[in-house]
Amino acid sequence: MFLADITGDRIITGQHTQTMEMEELTKIREVTGKEPALLGFELLSYSPNINEQDTDEECMTEVRENRDTLRHAWEWAEKKGLITFTWHWFSPMYGHSKSFFTKNTEYDAWQAVNEGTPEHEALLSDLDHMAGLLRPFCEKGVPILWRPFHEMDGTWFWWGREGAEPAKRLWRIMYKRFTEVHHLTNLIWVWNAEHAEFYPGDDVVDIISRDMYPEAHEHTARQEEYAAMERIPGEPKLVLIGEIGVIPDVKELHKKHVGWSSYMTWSKDYCLTEKFNTFDELRKVYDSPYAVTKDELPVLY
Repeated sequence: MFLADITGDRIITGQHTQTMEMEELTKIREVTGKEPALLGFELLSYSPNINEQDTDEECMTEVRENRDTLRHAWEWAEKKGLITFTWHWFSPMYGHSKSFFTKNTEYDAWQAVNEGTPEHEALLSDLDHMAGLLRPFCEKGVPILWRPFHEMDGTWFWWGREGAEPAKRLWRIMYKRFTEVHHLTNLIWVWNAEHAEFYPGDDVVDIISRDMYPEAHEHTARQEEYAAMERIPGEPKLVLIGEIGVIPDVKELHKKHVGWSSYMTWSKDYCLTEKFNTFDELRKVYDSPYAVTKDELPVLY
C-alpha cells in the first residue's frame, strides 16, 4: 500500500473542498503550480433529511454550494487522485437547520442503535441511500478514504452526544450495512477521534486519524499528537491527519520520522487566505521532497 510505503519519510498533501467551485484547488494551483495528492469532498448535501421548511439561509447556502460535488469526485478519480469523503450527516429525523449539530436535533443515538425504533429505521434508510451513491465508485474500483462519524468523541455532532457506546455501535452498524448488505469493498475505513474509549475495534477500522486546529502559523511535526494516537489500543494502524488548520512542517516530520501518512488542510480561510498558512509556506511544502503531490502519485487504480 502506497501510504504504508511512505510513512515516516514523506507525507501525502491533502486539501478539503466543500463547494462546487472548489476554490481551494484553484488557489493551490495558482500559488504552487501543483495539486494536492489527496482531495477531500463534502457529502452534507446528500443527506436525505434536510429540513428545508425549518432552516436558515446560512444552512441552505452551504447545502446549495455543496450540491453535486460527487461529480467533481468522479473527475478527480478519473485523474487518478486520492479521494476522501467527509459526511456532515443531517440527522435522519427531527432536525432543523444544520441538524448534524447536536443543538439542532433531538435525534438520539441510543434510539438509533436499537432495532425496531423509528430512529433505527431512519438510520438504515439514510445508510442505504448513501450506499447507493458510493456504489459506482466501488464498481469502478476507486478506493475511498471513508471517514464517517468524524470527531465522534466530541459532543457537538449528534453521533457523539451520548458518549462512546452508542457512537461505537453506530460505526459497527454502518460497517456491517455497507460491507455485508451493500458489499462496498472499496472503502478504506478511517476512524477519526482522539479518545481510546471511542475506538470501535480493529476488525472494523483500517486507519486511524485525528483532527487538529493549532494556533495560526504554528508549523510543527505534531509529534506529541502522533504519539498519543500510537497509544490507541489494538493493532498498529496507519495514522492520518483527518483535518488540520495549519500545514505541518514536513521537513521536521521527515527528520524525526513522525509517521503521519497524510494531512488534509480544511477549506475556505484555511487555504484561501494567509490567516493560518502563508502562501510562502504553502509553496515550501508543495516544493518539498518530503511531501507527495498529485504529480508524484503512482497509478493506484
